[in-house]
Amino acid sequence: MIRDLERVRNIGISAHIDSGKTTLTERILFYTDRIHKINEVRGKDGIGAIMDSMDLERERGITIASAATYCEWAKHNINIIDTPGHVDFTVEVERSLRVLDGVVLILCSVSGVQSQSITVDQQMKRYKVPCIAFVNKCDRSGANPLKVAKQLRDKLGHNSVMMQLPIGLEDKHEGVIDLVAMKAYFFEGDNGEKMVTKDIPEQYMAEAVAAREQMVDAVSLFSEDLTDAILEEKEITKELIMGAVRTGTISREMTPVFLGSAYKNKAVQPLLNAVIDYLPSPLDIENEAIDMSNNEETVILESAFDKPTVALAFKLEDGQYGQLTYIRVYQGCINKGDTLINSRDGRKFKVGRLIRMHSSQMEEVDAVPAGHIGAMFGIDCASGDTFVDPSINYSLLAMHIMEPVISLSITPKDNKAQINMSKALNRFTKEDPTFKTYVDHETGDTIIQGMGELHLEVYIERMKREYAAEVITGQPRVAYRETVTKKALFNYTHKKQTGGAGQFGRVSGFMEPIEDDFEFVNKVTGGRIPTNYIGACEQGFKGCMAKGPKLEFPVTGIRITLEDGAYHAVDSSDMAFKAAARGGFLEAYEKAKPVIKEPIMKVVIETPNEFQGACMGLINQRRGIIQGSQEEGVMSVIESQVPLSDMFGFSTVLRSATQGKAQFTMEFSSYKQVPQSIADEIAKKKLEEKSSKK
Repeated sequence: MIRDLERVRNIGISAHIDSGKTTLTERILFYTDRIHKINEVRGKDGIGAIMDSMDLERERGITIASAATYCEWAKHNINIIDTPGHVDFTVEVERSLRVLDGVVLILCSVSGVQSQSITVDQQMKRYKVPCIAFVNKCDRSGANPLKVAKQLRDKLGHNSVMMQLPIGLEDKHEGVIDLVAMKAYFFEGDNGEKMVTKDIPEQYMAEAVAAREQMVDAVSLFSEDLTDAILEEKEITKELIMGAVRTGTISREMTPVFLGSAYKNKAVQPLLNAVIDYLPSPLDIENEAIDMSNNEETVILESAFDKPTVALAFKLEDGQYGQLTYIRVYQGCINKGDTLINSRDGRKFKVGRLIRMHSSQMEEVDAVPAGHIGAMFGIDCASGDTFVDPSINYSLLAMHIMEPVISLSITPKDNKAQINMSKALNRFTKEDPTFKTYVDHETGDTIIQGMGELHLEVYIERMKREYAAEVITGQPRVAYRETVTKKALFNYTHKKQTGGAGQFGRVSGFMEPIEDDFEFVNKVTGGRIPTNYIGACEQGFKGCMAKGPKLEFPVTGIRITLEDGAYHAVDSSDMAFKAAARGGFLEAYEKAKPVIKEPIMKVVIETPNEFQGACMGLINQRRGIIQGSQEEGVMSVIESQVPLSDMFGFSTVLRSATQGKAQFTMEFSSYKQVPQSIADEIAKKKLEEKSSKK
């Protein structure tokens, strides 16, 4: 691994579904001599793309798990993570962006900025990751890269600047014009591997000169030297422009836009040059950790090899040799045989095998220095753990994990399937923080929870293939919540006398609705409840949140304010105050007008114009609210909010209504109150379930 960090790039490739992420990654690996044959994502040879190493990914032509690889270009080391586009696998994007220094955001030149592009952009903002944009599919009918650059500005708020112009579009797309060097690039050879530099064709010259002026004007904001050169009418050199673009990109104040067609092997090499020229090296990024031994003070990490080691485990995989832990080293260097500590639980471990990943293939290494991504075997840890040198006690900020919105009951077919199913669930929950499982104590069913139907479908399929665990699935269930709508008082005394010391505790206060999940406010004065019992009161109230008194759904959005109470010198205990808090909660809950809330999904349909009406009809039938519809050429994009409970089986209905030509994406938006008629239906179902169990 290169020790000169100026020559290291850690990049991700992110985009909406079917924008060409994996196709672009395949081309990058081919041009950097990492692979010697290009495989297509939906290849007829049945091999599929190198980066889609899972059979399921190759069959469906989608990326499910992010894959890591590395390559060399222009004496630089590029670590690449290819991420999924489906929102169901959003945690894969989330954890990749947490450890990357820069991103190539791919946009389709026909569809432009789509719903998942917006989600990816929000994730990049969360982790402050700089990006460059690549407008792909310029060979497709209806391609318009200038429109896409405008959408980047209008829809995502990026300061997008065109760095290239296309030489022909659609079936006439031949190459690109570089506005920095003012040269035309054409791509020859069987796989476009020969990049030929020529003068700009005459018919494009006027357009290129105007576009270059616009570009220089936009990037001059990031360089005083460039501004001076413009004002003094000196020669504007390539180096001046590139320095300004790099500054603007790293500070996230500008997004350079490149274009081409990965599938037709056009303009991938200039994009690789742009990754090296404009995206940050590990030395350009400031990474923070928390010093757990020093009041959680923020510490700036240095990408130096001689400092104490700090690394983050960002992804787990169960390989044939045991658990494989993907790590990003932020400071120091991890060597074979080193002793490190997991800062979450304080456990020491010795580093065994260290490897570099190339999709599913591995290469043994002796060390993973700061600024690099690697992996190690045989470490028992969780996703998001921090590994540090024993001399320090730092912790890195964890990833943002969304709560699951859909659940499904699964039953193993036989005893063998039962054993294999528990092995599979144990592994999947460790690997994926958005996939959760628990046993319903009333029914004895195993329940799995995830981000969407596709998410759960993939895990059930993986159970069958990887663990030979045949399972029967129940009906999908929606993650309903309960909450209150008004303020209500409680004043509850818990008293029990059974000979000897009894139980006594009184709590008084009020409950009210809030936006957050749960909040406990202690306003008890004068020692009416001793301080050592306040924690027990909070635990008692919190314990009631798991199962609501109304319909046994989890309770959310409640603030409990404890104002008064009473205790007994002998009979009071933690247990008594926990019981008093539970009684107080139940007393106030009924008075606070409880309601049921359901998850509302943001649904975006892309359909040919002639099916626009039919698609709107489908949304209206499902209690959906259409928020906007716009025509983009021959396609219409309909944005709406629809309750999750009405979205099951939607893909089949949509396909049949549009002759298979429409596609949709769905992601969690918010929780909203259920209409009374639906609430009555849910209550009726719950009663039927209860009586059938008896």
